[in-house]
Amino acid sequence: MHWPKLSKEDITTKVFDALHDNLNYSTESILGLPGTYLDKEQFYDSPFIKEAAFLSVMMNNPNHIGCHTHSEGEMYFAGTQKIEIELLRICAEEILGAQKGDFDGYVAPGGTEANIQAQWMYRNYFVAHYNANTSEIGVVFSEDAHYSVYKGANLLNIKPITVKVNHNDRAVDLKDLESQLAKAKENGIKYLIIHLSMGTTIFGSVDEPKSFLEVVKNHFQHYFVHVDAAFGGFIYPFSVEENELSFLNPEISSVTIDAHKMLQAPYGTGIFLCRKGLIENVQTPEAAYVYGSDFTLCGSRSGANAVSIWMILMTYGSEGWKQEIQHLLNRTSYICEELNALNVKYFRNPAMNIVTIEAEYLSKDLVKKYFLVADNYQNPKWYKIVVMDHVKNNLIENFLHDFKEYRKVLN
Repeated sequence: MHWPKLSKEDITTKVFDALHDNLNYSTESILGLPGTYLDKEQFYDSPFIKEAAFLSVMMNNPNHIGCHTHSEGEMYFAGTQKIEIELLRICAEEILGAQKGDFDGYVAPGGTEANIQAQWMYRNYFVAHYNANTSEIGVVFSEDAHYSVYKGANLLNIKPITVKVNHNDRAVDLKDLESQLAKAKENGIKYLIIHLSMGTTIFGSVDEPKSFLEVVKNHFQHYFVHVDAAFGGFIYPFSVEENELSFLNPEISSVTIDAHKMLQAPYGTGIFLCRKGLIENVQTPEAAYVYGSDFTLCGSRSGANAVSIWMILMTYGSEGWKQEIQHLLNRTSYICEELNALNVKYFRNPAMNIVTIEAEYLSKDLVKKYFLVADNYQNPKWYKIVVMDHVKNNLIENFLHDFKEYRKVLN
């Protein structure tokens, strides 16, 4: 896992060089595109923007419609498309272990779309290759999985199969998995999409693929595995020595990452990645006016968002990002040490920056003061702390002080 750290000057130069390779709405004779630069009455074309790389890309408003790892995109924005391709290469090959060039993908509006993109792709594969009916296709996932898996199942008319997890360690209940798959098979499911999580939203828990797939193989021959790493994709691969949910595992066919979380990129920076030979199943041939065709759920999308992720990765380099992650993990471990001393029950995956505390240990005032997030607001059993960049030591100390004072009152 290695990519270089670049200076701010080098990053700025490369972005402006990419913009130079794009068509420019202000200087080119562009008549046929249904797009233009951002509105100058609202988004001021100030002199400082000409020196700010990301803002300049935003103003120029490149459209990255299509999948540029698969085919040439619209020629108008070739410069910034190259930056997106390099970004996807880093994510697929350097972070997730794909073989050189053995990936397709795009920067999506978010992790939710990227997860649905995977389900759409696999559903279409089963229909095209096995003449499957949608009623014969199921998607299986743990009860801790992100709600986007339900959205996808609903939109695509495939069967959601939810599996229980153990309360204390959040691991998939393999007996329940066995039961749910046997029941699904009896009800006519023949093809399976397996949705595994690399960092669930509430717990930061990570699914273990080997035992899960051993159960699946008892019931199904035809399946694909998608990994939802929307939260964990920019932390877990940097905090473990072996990542079984990466492309190094031949069972894994696609991965979602979301840069607006750990990477602190703007919203609209989800990333969808899959192995070569799969994304063709969601090509939209009717998009005949799009040069290179379209393979994405969203269609038009912001080239500036792709550039923003690349700029962040280049600012740190792989070694710098590992150090940044270690700082967050150290702060998270400190919280856990203090909770251990108080005999408080919580869940934390040691490779993640989420601590989820059982609700009985927290007062409503603490929850409100520190904006803790519940697993279920109708009947909360857990509340989570997420150690992001803004969670500095003084904020952690303030919380722990208030928490200890509350515990004293109870005792």
